[in-house]
Amino acid sequence: MKNKLTYIIDDDKLTIKLMSILISKNDFCEEIESFYNAKDAISKLKQNAADNGILPDAILLDLNMPVMDGWQFLDEFISLPITKEIHIFIMTSSIDPADIEMATKYKVVKKYIMKPITTQKLDDLCKLIGDLN
Repeated sequence: MKNKLTYIIDDDKLTIKLMSILISKNDFCEEIESFYNAKDAISKLKQNAADNGILPDAILLDLNMPVMDGWQFLDEFISLPITKEIHIFIMTSSIDPADIEMATKYKVVKKYIMKPITTQKLDDLCKLIGDLN
């Protein structure tokens, strides 16, 4: 099943641009919403928490960001009153085993993916989301 809406949360504009192109080419989802700041994404999720129709199906989340990092985002996300299952994928350049270990502590995190994002990695995500739904 194809995702309708995917959020990309990454403070690097180039990464967002490249991921958007790759996602569009791969037919990963119908619509992409980008956030350069995790706080903005949390605000939008809070605002739409009660409306499953406009919540994303997947979130591609960077860890290392100013203002609010990926871990702070996850801590806030899990406290939101959202009933829809949203698949969160951490996408990071961090190869720190502590980060990889930490990601497993969050049930909402479906996969930890190393940047750069490739067509193969996106295909794997599509299959994973298909299996999860």
